[in-house]
Amino acid sequence: MNEILWPLALYFLAVVVLLAAILGISVLLGETHKERTTGEPYESGMRLTGSAHTRISVNFYLIAVFFVIFDLEALFVFAWAVGLRESGWAGYVEMLVFVAVLVAGLVYLWKVRALDLQGAGRQLESGTGPQGCR
Repeated sequence: MNEILWPLALYFLAVVVLLAAILGISVLLGETHKERTTGEPYESGMRLTGSAHTRISVNFYLIAVFFVIFDLEALFVFAWAVGLRESGWAGYVEMLVFVAVLVAGLVYLWKVRALDLQGAGRQLESGTGPQGCR
């Protein structure tokens, strides 16, 4: 058992020593700034206006979730394209069904106006949701 674990322990020790060395060298050689503006947030060279705790419409989060979902599905399509020759006609038909489900989901999102930020805002103001129900 010990002859199996000693390479792992040696690797762990090497990682810890290397990490400590890198952090120590950066502390010794790194610059330190004591100016008044050092601790202030910096965003693309522009001065901050307002608070960072502003309210953002939930529609922006919905768009982000839709993007992540469709991005992951694009990853599946890419992986399928890489293995297209090995999957044959069965894989081709399965991918057609997969893409058809994706298109159906996109059409549904389009129909309920979930992708329309201005329209969704009007629906929320009127008290109806994306499906038009109260």
